[in-house]
Amino acid sequence: MTEEQDLLSGLAITVFRLNGQVLGVAEDLARPVGLTAAWWQVLGAVLGEPLPVAGIARAMGITRQSVQRIADLLVDKGLAEYVPNPAHRRAKLLRPTDAGMRAVHRIDPAHAVVAGRLVAELGLEETRRTLDALTRLSRALDRIESG
Repeated sequence: MTEEQDLLSGLAITVFRLNGQVLGVAEDLARPVGLTAAWWQVLGAVLGEPLPVAGIARAMGITRQSVQRIADLLVDKGLAEYVPNPAHRRAKLLRPTDAGMRAVHRIDPAHAVVAGRLVAELGLEETRRTLDALTRLSRALDRIESG
């Protein structure tokens, strides 16, 4: 194997482990308020503005079908609703209901504790550098996938 292959393999294994760790933390934070990490993820994507399912999937790097299934569950549970999309008649927008907003905001105190512990462990600047490095890695993968 080349050094480049070793680096890619190391990145992949580390990101897979990190994904599992972040999902575990998210499950622990979401569970006490009656959400799952996946429900929180989709609700979080539409807190700022309603989005179509395909837009949520693109932003999160997951399949449209996965987001559709979760969005439908959120709607069934009264945590989100579909609203008309002025830009596309068939692709409705998903937005949180008041109940969905309250559920997400109930996570905030525990989320703040975990965020504070992480920054205390890494330091503020290292946390910023880590986020920047992960963002650059994601963008690089986007570029090589489309090339």
